[in-house]
Amino acid sequence: MLVLVLVTISIFLVMHLLPGDPVLLYVSQEQLATAISEEQLTHLYHKFGLDKPLTEQYVDWIWGVVHGDLGDSIFWGTTVRDEISRALPVSLYLGLIAFVVGIIIGIPAGVVCAVRRGKWMDTVVTFFANIGICAPIFWVGILMIYLFGLYLGWLPIQGYTSPFDNFSLSIRQAVMPVICLAFMGLAGNTRQTRSSMLEVIQQDYIRTAWSKGLKERTIIMRHALKNGIIPVVTLAGMHIPRIFGGQVIVETIFSIPGMGRLAVDALFSYDYAVVQGTVLVVATIVVLCNLIIDISYGWLNPRTRYQ
Repeated sequence: MLVLVLVTISIFLVMHLLPGDPVLLYVSQEQLATAISEEQLTHLYHKFGLDKPLTEQYVDWIWGVVHGDLGDSIFWGTTVRDEISRALPVSLYLGLIAFVVGIIIGIPAGVVCAVRRGKWMDTVVTFFANIGICAPIFWVGILMIYLFGLYLGWLPIQGYTSPFDNFSLSIRQAVMPVICLAFMGLAGNTRQTRSSMLEVIQQDYIRTAWSKGLKERTIIMRHALKNGIIPVVTLAGMHIPRIFGGQVIVETIFSIPGMGRLAVDALFSYDYAVVQGTVLVVATIVVLCNLIIDISYGWLNPRTRYQ
């Protein structure tokens, strides 16, 4: 709760301290060639609640949030809740797939590297993992658009289609954005899993398991992986805010109508309520995911429950 309160204060102050006036931008869009009087400007400031002191504006916004009202958009004439309800499923769809891809590929790749340390497979996977850590998301996205979209013509370069409307097209449109979002998480999970497993497999109980003649699969899955997975789970939790942060870039590059694109459009329009509501919803999701990961420690490692 403290984190969420700090988020609300920070985003509210940042938005209201930015140079620019949303009312003047609103007037320039609605009345490009029409002169507007001072009384009309005063009415607009009052309509959007911008004539009140900052403290009163913040209290009114928080009071609305507590009651499920995130405010109204200045430019789109809709409620912030409607805009978020339209954009949030898109971001969750892409983000969840990217997170799962980073887990189901990154962890097994790290295990293989640790078990086959020094072999050619370890060298190749570690090399690509190091590249994945360093490569910027926007650069990877632009390269993929050029290679798979423009040059080879295999995948569409922009847009989003719900999997319930056209599953095949939805998957094809999601391939490049998901790869961009999962790139750093996959590489990080691979490196961390490899490092954790190398520490675990050198422990005495692992050597005892080998000496007892247990199968390699049993030793790795039942003894080594479960004891070395805690740092990997922690790192995976740290990738959740990176995925949502990366969606701002990825959704802009691929023209995807998700939370990231919504926040960017609202920010350029100085639409205070939309930006504040978007950041608050994303922060809430990140906090809840981190809480779930903290709780999962006790299930993964019983010693954590006793501590």
